[in-house]
Amino acid sequence: MPLVLPDRRRLLLSGLALPVLSACGGGGSAGAAPSPAPAPAPADIPALKAHFAAHFKIGMAADPGGYKNAVANPVILKHANSITAENCFKPASLAVSPGVYNWATADELAAFAAANGMVVRGHTLCWHQQTPDWFFTGTAAEVRARLETYVHDVVTHFKGKVACWDVVNECTSDDASSAYRNSRWLQILGPDYIEHALRAARSADPDAKLFINDYGTEDPAKFARLMTIVAGLQAKGVPLDGVGHQLHVSTTSPTPANVDNALRSVAGKGLVNHVTELDVSLYNDPGSCFASRTGCAADITGDATLLAAALKAQALQYRALFNVFKQHASLQSVTTWGIADNSTWLSGFPIARGNRPLLFDATGAPKPAARAITDAGDLP
Repeated sequence: MPLVLPDRRRLLLSGLALPVLSACGGGGSAGAAPSPAPAPAPADIPALKAHFAAHFKIGMAADPGGYKNAVANPVILKHANSITAENCFKPASLAVSPGVYNWATADELAAFAAANGMVVRGHTLCWHQQTPDWFFTGTAAEVRARLETYVHDVVTHFKGKVACWDVVNECTSDDASSAYRNSRWLQILGPDYIEHALRAARSADPDAKLFINDYGTEDPAKFARLMTIVAGLQAKGVPLDGVGHQLHVSTTSPTPANVDNALRSVAGKGLVNHVTELDVSLYNDPGSCFASRTGCAADITGDATLLAAALKAQALQYRALFNVFKQHASLQSVTTWGIADNSTWLSGFPIARGNRPLLFDATGAPKPAARAITDAGDLP
């Protein structure tokens, strides 16, 4: 998922206000009521990476600018043992021109991870977005060679520093016309571009785990198309270790059962599951909002009553999803797409409005959602 926002067809603090107290000058009267004691600060939550250590790693997505700020840095250091680059590992960031690379920001992230005991998820090598146009020029043979060279060079550069790669991102069609997204990769190379990328990655680093990453795996129809692609790759002996489930969801969709079925089906094929881009939007928008930016729900973040209800619904959705996640031994990593609500792509997609989709608020404090996944008690 990019910081440069994709044209997708799906996604389909709450802080207590303290009373304002008047400052009374001079010696107050004997009958004056004492000032009320300030409300106690909410209790902190356990480090997520420790709390879920028996089940899966906890990851967060950010580039260096996203994890170095004063809000996000303490959160990621306390809670995460995995990190995904939001943008700086993508071709548009790394590939200056054929054979010429800008490694600086990606190297900085890899060094940060190593210094703080985090594994790196490499995201992403082959995608229809954020890929320079020069990748697609020339004959089909030239495009294939360019793809294979790029994948080999990048994976080789990070060998031993990146534990797993989203080798191919969002290759599945959003409609029933085909299993495959009608991308430029598909138009030039046909479905075999997925195989070419996976084989190049395996050749460059036999120890890195290789994934196909996609959104909409919680939708049974789209998930079936993805698994058709997976079955074809496995039949040809193409190296593939797992499936990444983005899970950009809302407070009412998907049903936990759909997620459970997807995870179970992937495991049944002998593959690993990762949740790669989790966030829970406060808005339950119709499909038209994503297709044409019409019918989108209005911003609720200025209405305390609506916001409180949405944050509670969000917390319940996070709890339901994590309860499913914990049931699957094949699920080895859960990553949120962002660290805290001070920085989220959903502030601008599908439209510009306030959104608070993560586990930590804009100050870095744990939200009801963070408490819901670490404490089985009733929510306020």
